[in-house]
Amino acid sequence: LLSADDNRGVRGMPVPSKKLGGLSNKIRGVSKIMDELQRDLMQERWDLVENYPAQLRSFVPVFTAYTDSAFPTDIPTDQGLRVALRYEVGRFFASLERLRQATSRTSLDEAYVAYSDMSLHFDRYLRVGGLYTFYDDTVSLEPYYKGIADNALVYVDPKKDPALVRDLVVLREGPDKGRTGIVIGIYPDGSNTCAVKLDRSKGIREIRVVPRSWAAKRLGEQDPDDVFLIPRS
Repeated sequence: LLSADDNRGVRGMPVPSKKLGGLSNKIRGVSKIMDELQRDLMQERWDLVENYPAQLRSFVPVFTAYTDSAFPTDIPTDQGLRVALRYEVGRFFASLERLRQATSRTSLDEAYVAYSDMSLHFDRYLRVGGLYTFYDDTVSLEPYYKGIADNALVYVDPKKDPALVRDLVVLREGPDKGRTGIVIGIYPDGSNTCAVKLDRSKGIREIRVVPRSWAAKRLGEQDPDDVFLIPRS
């Protein structure tokens, strides 16, 4: 983590009150577990997926300790950050319970949605908690693509052939236009949105929930999502 002095001039990034290398690294280590869970879930290895809820629940004390130690004062900023972090942890573990239930029924679509919500709330915890290894204050990438024809981004028309879970996609609209990733879940709530796990950038894989019309399947030969390159121990 950056100290307050090291982080001077980086806008918008919460700064923990002191260096918490051990706790910070343990929480960042959850990212690897989430990657392995994605791999096993997408390969429908239910015998392996069923082990993840207990493994992830063991991190409850770590999240609690980081939340209380990183932002410990009574100043309004720290109080607000603690509330936000506790909310994200609560939603993460509620989604983990939904994953456990979906796994017991081998309900793949429900498991994908639960995993997507876990990923989203964990990503928000990292961001709000100042745990990103970098901070990108770019508001939108769309200006970089202004004047570039949409056909310069090579993809399948999502209206004719919408992306499904496991499809490699490029975002064709919105503030992350041009970024690539993989669909990890499709929401069945009528919102017509999907969760996209963006490709790794500086060690971090950010999560976006976007309209399905923004996530277009990439054309041509593609390298597999990097979670499928993680060896099983």
